[in-house]
Amino acid sequence: MADNSFESLFARLRRFPDVEAANLQAWDATDKLLLEAALEMHAAGMLAPGTRLAVVGDRYGALTLGALTLGPGAVGADAVRVHQDLITGERALRANAEALGVDAGFEHHALGAGLLEGASLVLLQLPRSLAELEEIADAVARYAAPDVVLLAGGRVKHMSLGMNAVLARYFDHVQPQLARQKSRLLLARGPKPVPAEPPYPVTEINDELGLTVCARGAVFAGTGLDIGTRFLLDFLPRMPHATHAVDLGCGTGILAAMYARANPDARVTATDRSAAAVDSALATARANGLDGRIEVLQDDAMSSLPDASAALVLLNPPFHLEAAVHSGAGIKLIEAAGRVLTPGGELWTVFNSHLHYRPALERLIGPTREVGRNPKFTVTASTRRP
Repeated sequence: MADNSFESLFARLRRFPDVEAANLQAWDATDKLLLEAALEMHAAGMLAPGTRLAVVGDRYGALTLGALTLGPGAVGADAVRVHQDLITGERALRANAEALGVDAGFEHHALGAGLLEGASLVLLQLPRSLAELEEIADAVARYAAPDVVLLAGGRVKHMSLGMNAVLARYFDHVQPQLARQKSRLLLARGPKPVPAEPPYPVTEINDELGLTVCARGAVFAGTGLDIGTRFLLDFLPRMPHATHAVDLGCGTGILAAMYARANPDARVTATDRSAAAVDSALATARANGLDGRIEVLQDDAMSSLPDASAALVLLNPPFHLEAAVHSGAGIKLIEAAGRVLTPGGELWTVFNSHLHYRPALERLIGPTREVGRNPKFTVTASTRRP
């Protein structure tokens, strides 16, 4: 295959339905490096025919579709099992597969035995979080074949020696490879025995809130209370009572749980695009006896909720898209809130003050008032115009 074949394939990939912009693309040099390394290993006879391939962390389908469009058996595998934590990634992979005319050859799985059982090659886009990496490494060591090869890649500027240390806890041999195009691979072999119970989810009692918080490795802030959410919770007594409230981008479900506890008659939906977040939010609700009143939903910006179906939306929007500081994800969520809110309903938002979301809130929701501000964050309440 010509050296530029991967670039030719990748150029046709889109991020949709995730945020798209001129400075955001659907692949990076790590995807190419991982696929090239798999090809080299197969050519060298290091991967047996019939290799069972699993892909973890494929952002928009570059790894999965790269492996499949090389032709059956090109990396020793005829099918790909793939785990993507974000539902936007799953949907982007399916949309890109359709655009490329790939109608078979991959299937989605949760992180666990269904994904990894018998796998002899795992391609991993390294996550930023060491906790997420530990959960993945444990799953590979726990469920994959004894001769599994884990190829984990990332951009050099986002990698740390801590990643090597995490992998070394689960594999006998961890070999950093030479960096190419500002990306580097870590090759791990020889899975070590694992404890009877996986390390995640973890559970911790937050004494400040009197709340039991559960978290999988991929969830932002783990079982902790991030400072933006803490500031928004200061205003919980001033939030209106709603028969249906939504915690949008729920993470571990702290906002949903605290609102449900303060408003016993409310029905609360905790929703996030992350499977790990939704699983964590459900566990948090159950741990606090609130699962009867909190529905958890993995979704992309409430796309499956009806128009004008919630009287209150709570939002602590992200301000990063991968490595880039970008307001696009927050704007997308604000726009979604405008659709889902009832006329007169309210969106309560906490955001880094420097991001200047106020004009978007005024335009997409309606009249917006500042409820509070500290040196880092601003809290606003926006009323949905009729």
